[in-house]
Amino acid sequence: MDKYISVGKILNFHGIKGEAKVGFSKGQEDFILGLDSVYIRKDNQYIPFKVQSVRLNKNFALFKFEGIDSINELMDYKGSLIFVEEGYIRENLEENEFLIDELVGMSVYDTESKKLGFVVGVSNNGANDLLSVKTNSKHICLVPFIEAFIKNVDIESKTIVINNIEGLLE
Repeated sequence: MDKYISVGKILNFHGIKGEAKVGFSKGQEDFILGLDSVYIRKDNQYIPFKVQSVRLNKNFALFKFEGIDSINELMDYKGSLIFVEEGYIRENLEENEFLIDELVGMSVYDTESKKLGFVVGVSNNGANDLLSVKTNSKHICLVPFIEAFIKNVDIESKTIVINNIEGLLE
């Protein structure tokens, strides 16, 4: 079974010719502009759509899908999430980029191989991604996902090595 990853949400329509106003994560503009097909989930079904055109407008993307030519045809999809296949995302990851579901659950160690906890989530503060790490003392601490703190990510062994400077993790 194919696995899909959400890349945006249809927030509203734009104009009268069926263009969709789509919200997406900041920093993903080039990825969004490169999409030529997507899936829209409706009633727990993934419906494929060809992207006729996509352009940026302020902090949103405006999608025109083949076969949707009016507001009425688009209204059924308002509020729906837009997905792409996981394989497509993996092909387009750059070096040192990871999927969130790969990072969640990974064990976190310091540079001396002492286990500090595990990743329970990933968020973004506008400047960079943050790992939410549940420590051995059951506290949740945020670790910036930047080179100064993240020394190694090993997907196969499900481990992350961090530079645990004083005060970073309790």
